[in-house]
Amino acid sequence: MPLGVEQTSGQKLRQLLARPEILVIPGVYDCLGAKLVEQLGFDVVATSGFGIAASNLGLPDYGFLTVTEMLYTVGRIAQSVSIPLIADMDTGYGNALNVIRTVKEAVQLGVAGVILEDQEWPKKCGHFEGKRVISMAEHAGKIRAAVQARGDSGLVIIARTDARAQLGLEEAIRRGSTYIEAGADALFVEAPQSVEELQTIASAFPDVPLIANIVEGGKTPQISASELQQLGFKIVFFPVTALLAVTQTMTACLRHIKEQGTTANLQDLVKFKDFQELMGVPKYLQMEKQFGG
Repeated sequence: MPLGVEQTSGQKLRQLLARPEILVIPGVYDCLGAKLVEQLGFDVVATSGFGIAASNLGLPDYGFLTVTEMLYTVGRIAQSVSIPLIADMDTGYGNALNVIRTVKEAVQLGVAGVILEDQEWPKKCGHFEGKRVISMAEHAGKIRAAVQARGDSGLVIIARTDARAQLGLEEAIRRGSTYIEAGADALFVEAPQSVEELQTIASAFPDVPLIANIVEGGKTPQISASELQQLGFKIVFFPVTALLAVTQTMTACLRHIKEQGTTANLQDLVKFKDFQELMGVPKYLQMEKQFGG
């Protein structure tokens, strides 16, 4: 890259994918979660459509989110951190033409990678029942459209197939091969149901960056990142773990307030001063003084 030319977020993500170790990527649904991921030293963060639907709409991951709502949330998250962000972009919100618009907008917002799945719209969480997929040819066309739309941004395009649930693992692998041929940079076969199925996927794509998606209580076994790396996977997402943890913690906190009527003896709260540090309050106080605010 020429001296003085800043890397795009997509190019940064590509460098990380070139490393030998697996990328462990937590899923977030807001800027606070993304900042915590960055602070704790993760190299990449990902948005969870499941979490964004729950936190923004109070609804399940059933295709209720619009492209405008998703891009608005994803854009704010991408701009709140300096590490690359992979965005769950569902089906691209329509046909190939809609995918082009979605991808161009994602690039403008500083997104490093997008996940595009082959479900029918309205889609469902990959670990829900009743999913249906579009034709392989149609999704391959959407992948080709995404490749064209990203231009020279370096945006990483992750093709996801949900065909395992409806059509079986063999068809999911066949689709994966077609999507890689269409130009996808990485492959995400959603919801394999055993370690053996994970092994079969890895054996079918020895030279393709592969994604595993670990949903607690979902269909894929909860094996570790090191075990997934040994199988041949390049990325492991933990898309809803933080969401589930926050829900548990918030429920306990609110129950305590309801029952006790005080927070004087509430344990395990982040100190108010530490939270201000996380949000950059000292920096902004200094800027106020600098500019006479």
